[in-house]
Amino acid sequence: MPSDAVGSSEVSPTARALLTLEILQNRPGVTAAELSRRLGVSERASRRHIAILREAGIPVVSTRGPHGGYALGRGAALAPVVFTETEALSLVMAVIDSHPSAATPTDDDADTVGTALDKVVRALPRAAARQAAALREHASATPDRRASRPDPRTTSALVAASAARRRVRITYASESGSTWQDTTDPWSVVVRHSRWYLLCHSHRADAVRTYRIDRIVDVVELDGGFEPPPALDPVASLEEHLGIGWEFETRVVFQVPQEEAQRWVHPAMGRLERHTEGCVLVGSTSNPSMYVREWLARIPLPFRVEGGSELRAAVREVADQLVRGASEGASGT
Repeated sequence: MPSDAVGSSEVSPTARALLTLEILQNRPGVTAAELSRRLGVSERASRRHIAILREAGIPVVSTRGPHGGYALGRGAALAPVVFTETEALSLVMAVIDSHPSAATPTDDDADTVGTALDKVVRALPRAAARQAAALREHASATPDRRASRPDPRTTSALVAASAARRRVRITYASESGSTWQDTTDPWSVVVRHSRWYLLCHSHRADAVRTYRIDRIVDVVELDGGFEPPPALDPVASLEEHLGIGWEFETRVVFQVPQEEAQRWVHPAMGRLERHTEGCVLVGSTSNPSMYVREWLARIPLPFRVEGGSELRAAVREVADQLVRGASEGASGT
């Protein structure tokens, strides 16, 4: 008998009917043969369990033919979700990993993730709940300094517009403090390194753009529709366009081969190209100071800023600060 079958004559018809409901939830279109195998009963008996569900008012529809089977119909009252201990702990770990503040139970309604996890833990079976509560009590997580927490309502509105292929008007606030509106075709919502992005076609720029969703302050769905590019790969397209379209130009020459610089340059910084001195990084940013302090300063390669007056000014500011720091240290010895 297959290992995933119930296979015990001691299991009651009610228990088998509930298991039948769970199988229908997880595998719409399951055949009578597969259902009987999973229940460990004959096909005739499996059909009796389908009949029990129908008698209980649960709409189970059947489709004939080579691709037919059983599925839950509209209006089905689904059984409560039941987690195994491993599933429950994996869920708690995933939440804590992505949202460190959820590690501590809270009465603060503002922490929606923490309060949601509280409800999940309270609803777990006793053994799984004990394990999950212990994990929350004794596990600690370091907040991701780069993580962003977009408004769930904004994210949901963008996802809905993307799914319905409806154009939207967004209001965006950049890191430099400027705010603008853009009419966009929202191709996809992409999560990258704990940050949520909208990959879209910008009608303002007539080009592909990537907007951080935590910086989108308003979304209005419009009447117009759109068609995304055929065979769109949202993740690859996001990587390609992250460093494009911001207010301030960046052009940095590295005196090393492109393959060596590629190890240190991530897509949000721009695009690496061949150059007579080695390679050049071409892109843009809304925050030159951040670009220099958090990105350029960490690259242990010789470089010079070839373009972008704002970027050159930010490099000089950081260099002067470091020189002053070294001078003050020397005078104090």
